[in-house]
Amino acid sequence: MKIRLITLGCPKNLVDSEFIAGGLQKNGVEFTDHIDDADAIIINTCGFIESAKEESIETILQAVALKNEGKCRQVLVTGCLSERYGSELKKEIPEIDGLYGNRDLSKILREMARQLHLRTELLGERQLLTPRHFAYLKISEGCEHPCTFCAIPAIRGAHKSRKIETLVQEAEHLARRDVKELVLIAQDSTLYGADIYGEKRLPHLLKALNAVEGIEWIRLMYAYPYHVTDSLLEAIASLDKVCCYIDMPVQHINDRILKRMARHVDGNFQRELIEKMRSRIPDLTLRTSLIVGFPGESEAEFQQLYDFVAEGHFDRLGIFTYSHEEGTPATRFEDDVPDAIKRERQDLLYQMQADVAEEKNSRFKNRSVKVLIDEFDSIENVYCGRTAADAPEIDNVVKVTGECRPGEFYSVHISETSAYEMHAGIDSANSEKSRSPGGQIHLPIAKKK
Repeated sequence: MKIRLITLGCPKNLVDSEFIAGGLQKNGVEFTDHIDDADAIIINTCGFIESAKEESIETILQAVALKNEGKCRQVLVTGCLSERYGSELKKEIPEIDGLYGNRDLSKILREMARQLHLRTELLGERQLLTPRHFAYLKISEGCEHPCTFCAIPAIRGAHKSRKIETLVQEAEHLARRDVKELVLIAQDSTLYGADIYGEKRLPHLLKALNAVEGIEWIRLMYAYPYHVTDSLLEAIASLDKVCCYIDMPVQHINDRILKRMARHVDGNFQRELIEKMRSRIPDLTLRTSLIVGFPGESEAEFQQLYDFVAEGHFDRLGIFTYSHEEGTPATRFEDDVPDAIKRERQDLLYQMQADVAEEKNSRFKNRSVKVLIDEFDSIENVYCGRTAADAPEIDNVVKVTGECRPGEFYSVHISETSAYEMHAGIDSANSEKSRSPGGQIHLPIAKKK
Protein backbone atom coordinates (compact mmCIF):
# COMPACT_ATOMS: atom_id res chain seq x y z
CA MET A 1 0.00 0.00 0.00
CA LYS A 2 1.20 3.48 -0.89
CA ILE A 3 -0.03 6.34 1.28
CA ARG A 4 0.22 10.08 0.84
CA LEU A 5 0.14 11.77 4.25
CA ILE A 6 -0.61 15.50 4.02
CA THR A 7 -0.24 17.72 7.09
CA LEU A 8 -1.75 21.20 7.17
CA GLY A 9 -1.56 23.79 9.93
CA CYS A 10 0.63 24.14 12.99
CA PRO A 11 3.42 22.06 14.58
CA LYS A 12 0.86 20.50 16.94
CA ASN A 13 -0.76 18.91 13.89
CA LEU A 14 2.66 17.86 12.65
CA VAL A 15 3.32 15.92 15.87
CA ASP A 16 0.02 14.05 15.43
CA SER A 17 1.02 13.22 11.85
CA GLU A 18 4.36 11.91 13.09
CA PHE A 19 2.58 9.38 15.30
CA ILE A 20 0.35 8.39 12.37
CA ALA A 21 3.41 8.02 10.13
CA GLY A 22 5.18 5.89 12.74
CA GLY A 23 2.26 3.49 12.91
CA LEU A 24 2.04 3.29 9.14
CA GLN A 25 5.74 2.55 8.89
CA LYS A 26 5.38 -0.21 11.50
CA ASN A 27 2.79 -1.79 9.22
CA GLY A 28 5.11 -1.78 6.23
CA VAL A 29 3.27 0.98 4.40
CA GLU A 30 5.16 2.80 1.65
CA PHE A 31 4.98 6.58 1.66
CA THR A 32 4.72 8.62 -1.51
CA ASP A 33 5.16 12.35 -2.08
CA HIS A 34 2.89 12.24 -5.12
CA ILE A 35 -0.81 12.48 -4.34
CA ASP A 36 -1.82 10.91 -7.67
CA ASP A 37 0.37 7.85 -6.97
CA ALA A 38 -1.28 6.91 -3.65
CA ASP A 39 -3.59 4.01 -2.80
CA ALA A 40 -4.88 6.01 0.17
CA ILE A 41 -4.63 9.69 1.07
CA ILE A 42 -4.64 10.86 4.69
CA ILE A 43 -5.19 14.58 5.26
CA ASN A 44 -4.49 16.08 8.68
CA THR A 45 -6.48 19.30 8.42
CA CYS A 46 -6.38 22.75 10.01
CA GLY A 47 -9.53 24.65 10.91
CA PHE A 48 -8.12 27.58 12.86
CA ILE A 49 -8.74 30.53 10.53
CA GLU A 50 -10.71 30.99 7.32
CA SER A 51 -7.74 30.67 4.96
CA ALA A 52 -6.67 27.44 6.68
CA LYS A 53 -10.17 25.99 6.38
CA GLU A 54 -10.25 26.85 2.68
CA GLU A 55 -6.88 25.16 2.13
CA SER A 56 -8.05 22.04 3.97
CA ILE A 57 -11.29 21.79 1.98
CA GLU A 58 -9.45 22.33 -1.30
CA THR A 59 -7.01 19.54 -0.42
CA ILE A 60 -9.86 17.18 0.49
CA LEU A 61 -11.68 17.91 -2.77
CA GLN A 62 -8.50 17.29 -4.76
CA ALA A 63 -8.08 13.90 -3.07
CA VAL A 64 -11.74 12.98 -3.62
CA ALA A 65 -11.43 13.88 -7.30
CA LEU A 66 -8.55 11.39 -7.61
CA LYS A 67 -10.64 8.74 -5.88
CA ASN A 68 -13.53 9.36 -8.28
CA GLU A 69 -11.10 8.93 -11.18
CA GLY A 70 -10.01 5.58 -9.76
CA LYS A 71 -6.49 6.75 -8.88
CA CYS A 72 -6.80 6.03 -5.15
CA ARG A 73 -9.02 3.78 -3.07
CA GLN A 74 -9.51 5.69 0.17
CA VAL A 75 -9.52 9.25 1.50
CA LEU A 76 -9.19 9.71 5.26
CA VAL A 77 -9.53 13.06 6.99
CA THR A 78 -8.41 13.94 10.52
CA GLY A 79 -7.39 17.06 12.44
CA CYS A 80 -9.02 20.31 13.45
CA LEU A 81 -11.40 20.76 10.51
CA SER A 82 -12.92 17.30 10.92
CA GLU A 83 -13.16 17.79 14.69
CA ARG A 84 -15.08 21.04 14.24
CA TYR A 85 -17.09 20.28 11.10
CA GLY A 86 -17.24 16.48 10.97
CA SER A 87 -20.99 16.18 10.38
CA GLU A 88 -20.93 18.90 7.72
CA LEU A 89 -18.04 17.24 5.89
CA LYS A 90 -19.75 13.86 6.00
CA LYS A 91 -22.88 15.38 4.49
CA GLU A 92 -21.23 17.59 1.87
CA ILE A 93 -18.39 15.24 0.83
CA PRO A 94 -19.73 11.68 1.27
CA GLU A 95 -16.79 10.27 -0.72
CA ILE A 96 -14.61 10.64 2.39
CA ASP A 97 -14.01 7.11 3.74
CA GLY A 98 -12.99 8.00 7.26
CA LEU A 99 -13.53 11.13 9.37
CA TYR A 100 -11.65 11.54 12.63
CA GLY A 101 -11.22 14.47 15.01
CA ASN A 102 -8.14 15.40 17.02
CA ARG A 103 -8.93 14.97 20.72
CA ASP A 104 -8.18 11.26 21.26
CA LEU A 105 -5.16 10.30 19.19
CA SER A 106 -5.10 6.69 20.42
CA LYS A 107 -8.70 6.16 19.33
CA ILE A 108 -8.05 7.88 16.01
CA LEU A 109 -5.08 5.62 15.31
CA ARG A 110 -7.05 2.46 16.14
CA GLU A 111 -9.95 3.45 13.88
CA MET A 112 -7.62 4.51 11.09
CA ALA A 113 -5.81 1.16 11.20
CA ARG A 114 -9.12 -0.70 10.88
CA GLN A 115 -10.19 1.49 7.98
CA LEU A 116 -6.93 0.75 6.14
CA HIS A 117 -7.11 -3.00 6.96
CA LEU A 118 -3.69 -2.95 8.60
CA ARG A 119 -2.29 -5.83 10.66
CA THR A 120 -1.75 -3.85 13.83
CA GLU A 121 -2.80 -0.57 15.35
CA LEU A 122 -0.97 2.63 14.49
CA LEU A 123 0.20 3.11 18.08
CA GLY A 124 3.92 3.35 18.68
CA GLU A 125 7.01 5.29 17.77
CA ARG A 126 6.93 8.72 16.11
CA GLN A 127 8.30 8.96 12.60
CA LEU A 128 9.83 12.43 12.53
CA LEU A 129 8.71 14.61 9.65
CA THR A 130 11.19 17.34 10.59
CA PRO A 131 14.91 17.21 9.85
CA ARG A 132 16.49 14.63 12.18
CA HIS A 133 18.20 17.15 14.47
CA PHE A 134 15.14 18.95 15.87
CA ALA A 135 11.71 17.84 17.01
CA TYR A 136 8.58 19.37 18.43
CA LEU A 137 7.59 18.19 21.90
CA LYS A 138 3.88 18.72 22.56
CA ILE A 139 3.58 19.22 26.31
CA SER A 140 -0.19 19.76 26.51
CA GLU A 141 -3.37 19.90 24.49
CA GLY A 142 -6.32 22.26 24.46
CA CYS A 143 -6.83 25.66 26.03
CA GLU A 144 -8.70 27.24 28.96
CA HIS A 145 -8.69 30.84 27.74
CA PRO A 146 -11.89 32.45 26.39
CA CYS A 147 -10.18 34.79 23.91
CA THR A 148 -13.02 36.20 21.86
CA PHE A 149 -11.26 35.77 18.50
CA CYS A 150 -10.13 32.16 18.93
CA ALA A 151 -11.88 28.86 18.18
CA ILE A 152 -9.16 26.60 19.60
CA PRO A 153 -10.99 25.71 22.87
CA ALA A 154 -13.96 24.57 20.78
CA ILE A 155 -11.70 22.58 18.47
CA ARG A 156 -9.17 21.02 20.82
CA GLY A 157 -11.04 21.08 24.11
CA ALA A 158 -9.89 21.94 27.61
CA HIS A 159 -6.27 22.24 28.66
CA LYS A 160 -4.72 18.83 29.30
CA SER A 161 -1.07 18.46 30.28
CA ARG A 162 1.13 15.42 29.73
CA LYS A 163 3.07 14.09 32.71
CA ILE A 164 6.67 15.15 33.20
CA GLU A 165 7.83 11.51 33.27
CA THR A 166 6.15 10.81 29.92
CA LEU A 167 7.70 13.89 28.31
CA VAL A 168 11.16 13.06 29.64
CA GLN A 169 10.88 9.52 28.25
CA GLU A 170 9.88 10.90 24.87
CA ALA A 171 12.77 13.40 24.97
CA GLU A 172 15.23 10.62 25.83
CA HIS A 173 13.93 8.55 22.94
CA LEU A 174 14.31 11.50 20.58
CA ALA A 175 17.83 12.17 21.85
CA ARG A 176 18.81 8.56 21.08
CA ARG A 177 17.72 9.28 17.51
CA ASP A 178 20.17 12.23 17.31
CA VAL A 179 17.63 14.99 17.99
CA LYS A 180 19.59 17.93 19.39
CA GLU A 181 16.88 20.59 19.72
CA LEU A 182 13.49 20.27 21.42
CA VAL A 183 10.85 22.88 20.56
CA LEU A 184 8.21 22.85 23.30
CA ILE A 185 4.71 23.51 21.95
CA ALA A 186 1.22 23.77 23.43
CA GLN A 187 -1.75 26.06 23.14
CA ASP A 188 -0.62 27.68 26.39
CA SER A 189 2.75 26.34 27.50
CA THR A 190 2.95 28.53 30.61
CA LEU A 191 -0.15 26.88 32.13
CA TYR A 192 1.59 23.50 31.90
CA GLY A 193 0.90 21.18 34.82
CA ALA A 194 -1.87 23.16 36.53
CA ASP A 195 -4.51 20.59 35.62
CA ILE A 196 -2.64 17.47 36.79
CA TYR A 197 -0.36 18.80 39.53
CA GLY A 198 -2.51 21.57 40.98
CA GLU A 199 0.13 24.16 40.14
CA LYS A 200 2.02 25.44 37.12
CA ARG A 201 5.11 23.26 36.65
CA LEU A 202 6.76 24.41 33.46
CA PRO A 203 9.99 25.27 35.38
CA HIS A 204 10.05 21.69 36.75
CA LEU A 205 9.60 20.30 33.26
CA LEU A 206 12.41 22.47 31.87
CA LYS A 207 14.73 21.30 34.63
CA ALA A 208 13.89 17.65 33.91
CA LEU A 209 14.41 18.06 30.17
CA ASN A 210 17.63 19.96 30.76
CA ALA A 211 19.07 16.76 32.25
CA VAL A 212 18.38 14.65 29.14
CA GLU A 213 21.69 13.60 27.66
CA GLY A 214 22.12 14.48 23.99
CA ILE A 215 19.65 17.37 23.93
CA GLU A 216 21.51 20.66 23.48
CA TRP A 217 18.82 23.29 22.87
CA ILE A 218 15.36 23.54 24.47
CA ARG A 219 13.09 26.25 23.07
CA LEU A 220 9.82 27.57 24.53
CA MET A 221 6.88 28.49 22.29
CA TYR A 222 3.31 29.74 22.93
CA ALA A 223 3.79 31.35 26.34
CA TYR A 224 0.62 33.10 27.52
CA PRO A 225 1.58 36.40 29.23
CA TYR A 226 -0.73 36.03 32.23
CA HIS A 227 0.97 32.79 33.34
CA VAL A 228 4.62 33.82 33.01
CA THR A 229 6.09 33.42 36.51
CA ASP A 230 9.29 34.47 38.24
CA SER A 231 10.27 30.82 38.63
CA LEU A 232 9.89 30.30 34.88
CA LEU A 233 12.14 33.26 34.12
CA GLU A 234 14.68 31.96 36.63
CA ALA A 235 14.64 28.53 34.96
CA ILE A 236 15.22 30.02 31.50
CA ALA A 237 18.01 32.23 32.84
CA SER A 238 19.81 29.46 34.72
CA LEU A 239 19.37 26.20 32.81
CA ASP A 240 22.24 25.81 30.35
CA LYS A 241 20.34 23.99 27.60
CA VAL A 242 17.26 26.20 27.65
CA CYS A 243 17.57 28.87 24.97
CA CYS A 244 17.16 32.46 26.14
CA TYR A 245 14.13 32.62 23.86
CA ILE A 246 10.42 33.01 24.54
CA ASP A 247 7.55 33.07 22.06
CA MET A 248 4.83 35.07 23.87
CA PRO A 249 1.87 36.27 21.78
CA VAL A 250 0.64 39.60 23.18
CA GLN A 251 -1.89 40.28 20.36
CA HIS A 252 -2.25 44.04 21.11
CA ILE A 253 -1.21 46.79 23.53
CA ASN A 254 -4.35 48.97 23.69
CA ASP A 255 -6.38 48.38 26.86
CA ARG A 256 -9.81 48.54 25.22
CA ILE A 257 -8.85 46.11 22.46
CA LEU A 258 -7.22 43.70 24.95
CA LYS A 259 -10.40 43.77 27.05
CA ARG A 260 -12.51 43.12 23.96
CA MET A 261 -10.22 40.21 23.15
CA ALA A 262 -10.70 38.87 26.73
CA ARG A 263 -6.94 38.55 27.21
CA HIS A 264 -7.04 39.05 31.02
CA VAL A 265 -4.17 41.56 30.85
CA ASP A 266 -3.85 45.24 29.97
CA GLY A 267 -1.14 47.14 28.18
CA ASN A 268 0.65 48.17 31.36
CA PHE A 269 0.80 44.54 32.56
CA GLN A 270 2.44 43.53 29.28
CA ARG A 271 4.93 46.40 29.34
CA GLU A 272 5.94 45.63 32.91
CA LEU A 273 6.20 41.92 32.14
CA ILE A 274 8.47 42.53 29.14
CA GLU A 275 10.63 44.84 31.25
CA LYS A 276 10.90 42.18 33.96
CA MET A 277 11.66 39.46 31.42
CA ARG A 278 14.52 41.47 29.94
CA SER A 279 15.79 42.36 33.40
CA ARG A 280 15.82 38.74 34.55
CA ILE A 281 17.12 37.40 31.20
CA PRO A 282 19.37 40.13 29.71
CA ASP A 283 20.13 37.98 26.65
CA LEU A 284 16.48 37.24 25.92
CA THR A 285 15.16 36.90 22.39
CA LEU A 286 11.44 37.72 22.44
CA ARG A 287 9.05 36.64 19.70
CA THR A 288 5.42 37.70 19.65
CA SER A 289 2.28 37.69 17.51
CA LEU A 290 -0.09 40.61 16.95
CA ILE A 291 -3.58 40.96 15.51
CA VAL A 292 -4.48 44.05 13.48
CA GLY A 293 -7.96 45.06 12.39
CA PHE A 294 -9.76 43.58 15.38
CA PRO A 295 -13.39 44.78 15.35
CA GLY A 296 -13.57 48.40 16.40
CA GLU A 297 -9.80 49.03 16.24
CA SER A 298 -9.55 52.78 15.63
CA GLU A 299 -6.75 54.67 13.95
CA ALA A 300 -5.61 55.93 17.34
CA GLU A 301 -5.60 52.41 18.81
CA PHE A 302 -3.63 51.09 15.87
CA GLN A 303 -1.21 54.00 16.23
CA GLN A 304 -0.64 52.96 19.83
CA LEU A 305 0.22 49.46 18.64
CA TYR A 306 2.49 50.86 15.92
CA ASP A 307 4.36 53.03 18.42
CA PHE A 308 4.72 50.03 20.73
CA VAL A 309 6.36 47.99 17.98
CA ALA A 310 8.57 50.95 17.05
CA GLU A 311 9.95 50.95 20.59
CA GLY A 312 11.82 47.76 19.67
CA HIS A 313 10.48 45.35 22.27
CA PHE A 314 10.42 42.36 19.93
CA ASP A 315 13.24 40.53 18.20
CA ARG A 316 10.87 38.38 16.12
CA LEU A 317 7.32 39.26 15.13
CA GLY A 318 4.31 37.70 13.39
CA ILE A 319 1.33 39.85 12.39
CA PHE A 320 -2.12 38.54 11.54
CA THR A 321 -5.15 40.33 10.15
CA TYR A 322 -8.31 39.59 12.12
CA SER A 323 -10.89 37.29 10.56
CA HIS A 324 -14.25 36.19 11.97
CA GLU A 325 -14.16 32.60 13.22
CA GLU A 326 -17.51 30.86 13.43
CA GLY A 327 -18.78 30.36 16.96
CA THR A 328 -16.42 32.84 18.61
CA PRO A 329 -17.74 35.81 20.63
CA ALA A 330 -16.00 38.33 18.38
CA THR A 331 -18.31 37.42 15.50
CA ARG A 332 -21.03 39.32 17.35
CA PHE A 333 -19.09 42.57 17.10
CA GLU A 334 -20.55 44.62 14.26
CA ASP A 335 -17.87 47.29 13.89
CA ASP A 336 -15.66 45.45 11.41
CA VAL A 337 -12.52 47.03 10.05
CA PRO A 338 -12.42 46.93 6.22
CA ASP A 339 -10.08 44.30 4.80
CA ALA A 340 -8.07 46.90 2.87
CA ILE A 341 -7.34 48.78 6.10
CA LYS A 342 -6.38 45.55 7.87
CA ARG A 343 -3.83 44.75 5.15
CA GLU A 344 -2.52 48.32 5.19
CA ARG A 345 -1.99 48.18 8.94
CA GLN A 346 -0.29 44.80 8.66
CA ASP A 347 2.08 46.16 6.01
CA LEU A 348 2.90 49.23 8.11
CA LEU A 349 3.79 47.09 11.10
CA TYR A 350 5.93 44.74 9.04
CA GLN A 351 7.79 47.70 7.56
CA MET A 352 8.43 49.10 11.02
CA GLN A 353 9.52 45.73 12.41
CA ALA A 354 11.92 45.27 9.48
CA ASP A 355 13.74 48.42 10.61
CA VAL A 356 13.79 47.15 14.20
CA ALA A 357 15.05 43.71 13.15
CA GLU A 358 17.75 45.15 10.91
CA GLU A 359 19.04 47.29 13.76
CA LYS A 360 19.04 44.33 16.17
CA ASN A 361 20.82 42.06 13.71
CA SER A 362 23.49 44.65 12.94
CA ARG A 363 24.97 43.91 16.38
CA PHE A 364 26.03 40.51 15.08
CA LYS A 365 28.26 41.83 12.28
CA ASN A 366 31.94 40.89 12.58
CA ARG A 367 31.26 38.61 15.53
CA SER A 368 31.25 34.85 16.02
CA VAL A 369 28.11 32.89 16.82
CA LYS A 370 27.14 29.29 17.37
CA VAL A 371 24.72 27.98 14.78
CA LEU A 372 22.87 24.75 14.18
CA ILE A 373 22.93 23.86 10.48
CA ASP A 374 19.51 22.85 9.12
CA GLU A 375 20.08 22.19 5.43
CA PHE A 376 22.07 22.86 2.27
CA ASP A 377 20.69 25.34 -0.26
CA SER A 378 21.85 24.01 -3.63
CA ILE A 379 20.61 27.11 -5.47
CA GLU A 380 22.66 29.61 -3.47
CA ASN A 381 25.36 27.03 -2.66
CA VAL A 382 25.24 27.82 1.06
CA TYR A 383 24.28 26.02 4.25
CA CYS A 384 21.31 27.42 6.16
CA GLY A 385 21.53 27.47 9.93
CA ARG A 386 20.09 29.17 13.00
CA THR A 387 21.36 30.78 16.16
CA ALA A 388 19.85 30.08 19.58
CA ALA A 389 17.75 33.20 18.92
CA ASP A 390 15.87 31.57 16.04
CA ALA A 391 13.17 28.91 16.05
CA PRO A 392 13.03 26.54 13.09
CA GLU A 393 10.86 27.39 10.09
CA ILE A 394 9.67 30.81 11.32
CA ASP A 395 12.70 32.89 12.35
CA ASN A 396 15.92 34.24 10.90
CA VAL A 397 18.42 32.25 8.85
CA VAL A 398 22.21 32.31 8.86
CA LYS A 399 23.61 31.48 5.40
CA VAL A 400 26.99 29.85 5.83
CA THR A 401 29.70 29.27 3.22
CA GLY A 402 32.19 26.48 3.78
CA GLU A 403 31.95 22.79 4.56
CA CYS A 404 29.24 21.88 7.09
CA ARG A 405 27.04 18.95 7.97
CA PRO A 406 23.31 19.48 8.54
CA GLY A 407 22.38 18.66 12.10
CA GLU A 408 25.69 19.81 13.59
CA PHE A 409 26.74 22.90 15.54
CA TYR A 410 29.42 25.25 14.23
CA SER A 411 31.03 28.50 15.23
CA VAL A 412 30.67 30.95 12.33
CA HIS A 413 31.83 34.51 11.72
CA ILE A 414 29.10 36.94 10.62
CA SER A 415 30.10 39.11 7.66
CA GLU A 416 26.78 40.68 6.59
CA THR A 417 23.40 41.23 8.24
CA SER A 418 19.94 42.32 7.17
CA ALA A 419 16.49 42.29 8.74
CA TYR A 420 15.84 38.57 8.43
CA GLU A 421 19.08 36.84 7.49
CA MET A 422 22.80 36.92 8.08
CA HIS A 423 25.76 35.72 6.02
CA ALA A 424 28.72 33.97 7.57
CA GLY A 425 31.75 31.80 7.00
CA ILE A 426 33.09 28.96 9.13
CA ASP A 427 35.04 30.46 12.00
CA SER A 428 38.77 29.89 11.66
CA ALA A 429 38.79 29.01 15.35
CA ASN A 430 36.01 26.45 14.91
CA SER A 431 36.64 23.50 17.15
CA GLU A 432 34.91 20.48 18.62
CA LYS A 433 34.24 22.62 21.68
CA SER A 434 31.92 24.82 19.60
CA ARG A 435 29.75 21.75 19.02
CA SER A 436 29.57 20.77 22.68
CA PRO A 437 26.32 21.09 24.64
CA GLY A 438 27.66 23.96 26.71
CA GLY A 439 29.17 25.97 23.85
CA GLN A 440 28.66 29.69 24.41
CA ILE A 441 27.46 32.26 21.89
CA HIS A 442 29.59 35.35 22.42
CA LEU A 443 26.84 37.82 21.54
CA PRO A 444 23.90 39.55 23.21
CA ILE A 445 22.08 36.21 22.84
CA ALA A 446 24.76 34.33 24.71
CA LYS A 447 23.79 31.48 27.02
CA LYS A 448 24.09 32.10 30.71
CA LYS A 449 27.31 31.23 32.49
